[in-house]
Amino acid sequence: MKVIPSSLKKILRRIPDIRILVVGDVMVDHFIWGKVDRISPEAPVPVVQVASESKMPGGSANVAHNLISLGAEVGLVGITGQDSNSKELIHLLRQKKIYTHGILSLPDRITTKKTRIIAHSQQVVRVDWEQPQDLDVKTENLVIKHLRKLIPLHDAVVLEDYGKGLMTQAVLDEAVRLCRQKGIFCSFDPKIGHDLNFKGVSLCTPNLQEASYLAKTHGIGAMPENGGQLREALGVDHLLVTLGEKGMGLFSRDFSPYQIQAAAREVYDVSGAGDTVISVFTASAVAGAKPFEAAFLSNIAAGIVVGKLGTAVVTIPEIEASLSIPK
Repeated sequence: MKVIPSSLKKILRRIPDIRILVVGDVMVDHFIWGKVDRISPEAPVPVVQVASESKMPGGSANVAHNLISLGAEVGLVGITGQDSNSKELIHLLRQKKIYTHGILSLPDRITTKKTRIIAHSQQVVRVDWEQPQDLDVKTENLVIKHLRKLIPLHDAVVLEDYGKGLMTQAVLDEAVRLCRQKGIFCSFDPKIGHDLNFKGVSLCTPNLQEASYLAKTHGIGAMPENGGQLREALGVDHLLVTLGEKGMGLFSRDFSPYQIQAAAREVYDVSGAGDTVISVFTASAVAGAKPFEAAFLSNIAAGIVVGKLGTAVVTIPEIEASLSIPK
């Protein structure tokens, strides 16, 4: 399977014509940036002198941010509380022109917020505000109502499970059913310990740890050697296992396993790299890429984003530059 740069260029240039819906757990990613010059006299911990702070859409909202940075039109279905973090998240999403009609704000929930304190390019500590809980039947039906209205208006759906409660089996089943009925590409990113049946999705994108967990639950051997068997057991069209510094392994029902070596880059932060992978693969596939081409572009994009600090995204010009494609 040969990757042709001119073909990749055409694929990337078609992404702005695509509409993608992201469904999953949304949150605020909060970063505090500073430096450490001393240890606290009160306890053996570093004292961080704050220089700046930043806030970004997190969780499934980061997937939406990745897709919008590629030029796609993006909608988002998620749940927040009725609190200051919810208002902040909605503001961030609207700033980035991500449609928020599918977000439900509920009085009995809090909006997940993750604060990372970073000094000298190193994460010192992370503080999470959250109360993960599955949806009750009433809320679940409201989410499904949004799915029935919004999915037919999009070219692809990305289902993101961060284990905060939105991705129930009923929500997942209805999303997959609608996508299959309408012939819409559907991607899913699983969560360890949250065992869901996602048979029928077009693409599943676990990392090696997640793939090993899925393999164990299905009685399959080591990953990624037995990725083909795992794909069959899961009932998905394509299984893309991210392997960190070893690249990726793509397993498809249509061709032999495809191994992609990671690009040699200095790694600053791997947080959010999986969001970039599923975003670029989904957008590329809908734009006409063959599975191995979409995986190749995803690998390039992941290599770019891990070279950035914080919850980062990648743009088409950055991908083209890494491919040495002239404008």
